[in-house]
Amino acid sequence: MYEQETAGMIVRVDPQFLPDESRPEDGRFVWAYTIEIENRRPDPVQLISRFWRITDENGATQEVRGDGVIGQQPVIAPGGTFKYTSAAPLAAPSGVMMGAYSMQRQNGEAFDIKVPLFALDSPFNEKLAN
Repeated sequence: MYEQETAGMIVRVDPQFLPDESRPEDGRFVWAYTIEIENRRPDPVQLISRFWRITDENGATQEVRGDGVIGQQPVIAPGGTFKYTSAAPLAAPSGVMMGAYSMQRQNGEAFDIKVPLFALDSPFNEKLAN
């Protein structure tokens, strides 16, 4: 589990390799990642948009931007959480992801929160001891 706190908001990430969705022989490796966003602020906030930077072990990078997450722009109450699961495919056995969410307070003030850098390691990568 990976965790990052920004401006009273905590983002937790739990990535999981999906062997049934992956086709290593075709260069397709897929991960699910479950995100939990916890609001430790005294006011409700709304998730407006997302940004992802996904880099595979060969250095190929893709950036993804869009409104909300999984078709939603949830409002997270003080002390509340929002949890969802999505997926990311790579053309290489391993990689990393990082990102940010743009949030908005009820008064219209916007701020960004970080998603921690997290590893996408598949069982198709041999680990070498240094």
